[in-house]
Amino acid sequence: MKKILLAEDDLDFSNVLIQYLQLHNFEVIWAENGNKAIDLFKTNNFDISILDVMMPQIDGFTLAEELIRINPETPFIFLTAKQLKEDKIKGLQLGADDYIVKPFEVEELILRLNNIIKRSEQNFKPTQNQEIKIGKYVFDTKRLCLKSESKTQQLTEKEAALIQFLYFHKNQLLKREAILQAIWKNDDYFTGRSMDVFITKIRKYFQDDINITIESTRFIGLEFKIKE
Repeated sequence: MKKILLAEDDLDFSNVLIQYLQLHNFEVIWAENGNKAIDLFKTNNFDISILDVMMPQIDGFTLAEELIRINPETPFIFLTAKQLKEDKIKGLQLGADDYIVKPFEVEELILRLNNIIKRSEQNFKPTQNQEIKIGKYVFDTKRLCLKSESKTQQLTEKEAALIQFLYFHKNQLLKREAILQAIWKNDDYFTGRSMDVFITKIRKYFQDDINITIESTRFIGLEFKIKE
């Protein structure tokens, strides 16, 4: 049984949705506001989060940023009555796996949830038996960390997998689709936006070495450049 965090302030809507999700073998833990959602997220392991955009105290976008900070591996989707294109783009830029506008068909939501969870469970994982020298850094694939003389950056499994894949294909222009299929097993639009979030983080991790860059070629892909 997969566990879902549902952050939604509409009690009646939440009760109906929870019943449908439970009928499809999901365990649902409900939070009526963003603060409670954060507390629940810290103390539970969720397979996916469903976040309403318009909530009191903390809106869904701000909540998503906090959940990513706590555990970026947990996928999440937005449910909202807002149909503005700008809001959808903002949600996807945050790394959302989907953005669903109310009203919606519950059957479609169930399918999307199952597909997202399936993708997250099929993530490519790096080998965990070696240290790799990358410029000024040492990439420890066993302990999932990136070490330099001044600091150690702890990595998530997905970050480590992405770094290892890019390193093994260094100084090559890789198509976005190839990277997405290798790490996420999917190359749709939503997954691509999630990858962009991870690439931004990884650029920051290597920013102290001017000889290491991740260059983007529009409409084609990425190149992990290391000057020897």
